Amino acid sequence: MTGARMTTLAQLRGSIERIETHSDTYAPDRVSLGHAEADAALQGGLARGTMHEVFAEGRHSAAATGFVAGLAHRVSAKRPLLWIRQDFSERECGALAMSGWRELGLDPRLLVTVRAPDVETALRTTADALACDALGSVVLETWGDSKQFDLVASRKLTLAARGSGVTCLLLRTAGVPASSTAETRWIIRSAHSPPFRPWQSWGAPMLDVQLVRNRHGPNGQWIMEWKCDECVFRDTSAHPQPVAAAPANRSHQTSARAQRRAS
Repeated sequence: MTGARMTTLAQLRGSIERIETHSDTYAPDRVSLGHAEADAALQGGLARGTMHEVFAEGRHSAAATGFVAGLAHRVSAKRPLLWIRQDFSERECGALAMSGWRELGLDPRLLVTVRAPDVETALRTTADALACDALGSVVLETWGDSKQFDLVASRKLTLAARGSGVTCLLLRTAGVPASSTAETRWIIRSAHSPPFRPWQSWGAPMLDVQLVRNRHGPNGQWIMEWKCDECVFRDTSAHPQPVAAAPANRSHQTSARAQRRAS
């Protein structure tokens, strides 16, 4: 091995060690998600220019897709989003619907999708895309477990994201979390979404969000609502439906007698 290669290898090993031990002074920019408790756990918000993992069971793939779409929107700052999908993932979960994208309050014109025949191609494409600092974020979506996605591949994506400042979001459906250099790791499930008004058949997107790995703060679990008009995550209201006010022209004794008769 030549001296130049030895030097390059030593520099790469040093960079990896600093990522894993946090001994350097790298302080990524952070963007608020809008959810006060989650932002506090994340020390101000989700870190840009790093790698984040999102896991979900197959039956919760739609909820996880919506969560990742929301994260991508928050970190991209109106720059394009490149979404790389493994072919098998699209066959299992379905294609990304632009009508649904708009219903979430997102702009389909900023979304570029790429289909990869296998995980190896998807990883290579993701690493190349992360080198383009014109992108706001890159999403890699895969299905199940794969031996190609190991700690070495994780390190490469982390270094590429840090080098360009482009955020990498990994959507792992029906996969099992393993060792990685991810900044955060999330497990997403769909949550009950009561209709906001009695005549509506569905309510706002609701997510059961569990933060199971956080390099710079505590973990946590929350029920989040995605606000489509504001494009932020919010805490759920204690009373999601309007509550009728008490009649102003009746005394509290009248209301109490009515309640006793009803019981």
